[in-house]
Amino acid sequence: MTSRESHRKRVLVVEDDRTLSHALVSLLESAGFSAASAGDGRAALTMIGRNAFDLIILDLGLPRVSGLDVLAEIQKLETPPKVIVVTADETPATVLQAIHDRAYQYIVKPAPPKTIVELVEAAFAAPSLRPIEVISARAEWLELLVPCDREAAERIQSFIEKLDAGLPVDVRDSIGQAFGELLMNAIEWGGRLDPSRTVRIACLRTKRMILYRIADPGPGFAFEHLDHAAISNSDDEPYGHMRIREEKGLRPGGFGLLMTRTLVDELIWNEAHNEVVFVKYLERMDE
Repeated sequence: MTSRESHRKRVLVVEDDRTLSHALVSLLESAGFSAASAGDGRAALTMIGRNAFDLIILDLGLPRVSGLDVLAEIQKLETPPKVIVVTADETPATVLQAIHDRAYQYIVKPAPPKTIVELVEAAFAAPSLRPIEVISARAEWLELLVPCDREAAERIQSFIEKLDAGLPVDVRDSIGQAFGELLMNAIEWGGRLDPSRTVRIACLRTKRMILYRIADPGPGFAFEHLDHAAISNSDDEPYGHMRIREEKGLRPGGFGLLMTRTLVDELIWNEAHNEVVFVKYLERMDE
């Protein structure tokens, strides 16, 4: 093995679809990675036990040993590689198990091989962060500690969006937009984009409602100091914040919190304003 080959990132493709597996290996090799493949779960575990991989592309519907069992075994390694799950299974229970076992990404088939390889490149380009800590991964109660980093926020939002896949489109979109806005505010303003700090996220689900609670590590804020945000505008000057933003040299915008109020049914801050709860009420499916 040459010196150059020894420095190539090693990727294992665990996929029982031979056509997809071959396409991924070929594209990965062309992209400069060292790629190997396994056609079932047992073969994958054997290869993982004998070789050190930097990243694993993992199907879940595997023969002999399931992909979820492979994922659980990977997390027992002293230094687990990143795992990109690529599967046709997007049921909430499976997504929650993938979150619990620290899958890095969760992609629903069919997905173009080129897109998967681009995700591999992005995963290697991303900085090494402290892992997302799972406090609870139940369908009724999901609770996580997420590093204050945009990339980590985007990844966890993609998981949570899959948990809402069974909701009506308008409800799902409202929840996703509200969650994304409040999470990014917590990470950028509360956590100051410091990945050594974390935002605590809890999502509680009942038959009648979905409740999110987001707590950031910052000191909080006061609404009277948000003159650059549309939520502080007076009735007689509905766009006054735009003038303030221009004076402060801030980019156009500032509508996030005001928009969030229109997307959810309840929006509540604690006294310090470093923790927020929002609620979206649901119609009973059996009524």
